[in-house]
Amino acid sequence: MQVPLLDLKAQYQTIKEECLRVTREIYESQSFILGPHVEALEKEISAYCSTRYAVGVSSGSDALMLSLMAGEIESGDRVIVPPYTFFATAGAVSRLGAIPVFADIEPDTYNISPDRIETVIKKMPVAMRRTLKAVIPVHLYGQCADMDPVLNIARENNLMVIEDAAQAIGSEYQKRRAGSMGDFGCFSFFPSKNLGGFGDGGIITTNSQALYDRLKILRVHGSDPKYYHRYIGGNFRLDALQAAIVSVKLKYLDQWTAARQKNAQTYRRLFEEAGLAGIIRLPVEKQTRHIYNQFVIELPDRRDELRRYLSEKGVGTEIYYPVPLHLQECFADLGYQAGDFPVSEHAAGHTLALPVFPELTCEQQSYVVRSIKEFYA
Repeated sequence: MQVPLLDLKAQYQTIKEECLRVTREIYESQSFILGPHVEALEKEISAYCSTRYAVGVSSGSDALMLSLMAGEIESGDRVIVPPYTFFATAGAVSRLGAIPVFADIEPDTYNISPDRIETVIKKMPVAMRRTLKAVIPVHLYGQCADMDPVLNIARENNLMVIEDAAQAIGSEYQKRRAGSMGDFGCFSFFPSKNLGGFGDGGIITTNSQALYDRLKILRVHGSDPKYYHRYIGGNFRLDALQAAIVSVKLKYLDQWTAARQKNAQTYRRLFEEAGLAGIIRLPVEKQTRHIYNQFVIELPDRRDELRRYLSEKGVGTEIYYPVPLHLQECFADLGYQAGDFPVSEHAAGHTLALPVFPELTCEQQSYVVRSIKEFYA
């Protein structure tokens, strides 16, 4: 049996005619950059995320960098990030000449630990602490970080909070939507995300009128009006085609999320019935709404062997993320060593993502769990 990690073709067949209709409209209008489709999506996303504003941008990675720019993060400033996340979280900081400061994650959710943030800040020399300007909590795999303690620490230390919600649109922390709690919320429309476009795209949410105005200016090279430049910005515009596709998909997002949540519960039942629940650690639902962008299990050992075995059986999997950021070659000059962030390093070596996409069948899930049981037997 073939069980792909993700089946976007199955999703497309359910919305094909709507997608073709809106793209034809854009082809006929020949209006491809920003415009009414982007403005409409911005209103829809701000409403969905319970924020006052949203600004469509070119990618989730650019959403992070543009938020840092709007927050006036500059060369030499420091920003706290987790070492266990996609590269863009820390990469955006470094691209501005700022310095990523790593704080380890919680062992159950893999999200940044508020206690570790506090410890990192307390250990900083006073002079270095003055350069600390922001923290980026990542809502990893579709579940929000523990935001209230993070927000409290940020207030106490005068830090900007940029939520990296690339994998978490619609997830909730104590009934508050991802992207609505910090100064900025950064989302990705990469095709593999729960809400994905037909290429790169992203969006930033905020509740601040001043930050919203600054984001809009910075995304068009800092010009306002055109050809008159207040700031040095960049080309961070969202294409109308991507906005139109995402707008179509947004209508189905809650339905797809419910299917992912149902698949997660099916996995729990199947792992329990297979006698694997005590061996393999399943995702923890710690916050009020987990949207399961990924279904990530933690294995006691032989993770890479299991992945090869599942591949031979036709089951798609993925490792997020095999090398934590503090051990990446490009960050060697930061001076971190193996062992500095043990929870992140353990997660990097023991976790594996299984298929959880909405169209996944119970038969396919049974095959996945049965194959895992065969491997460990």
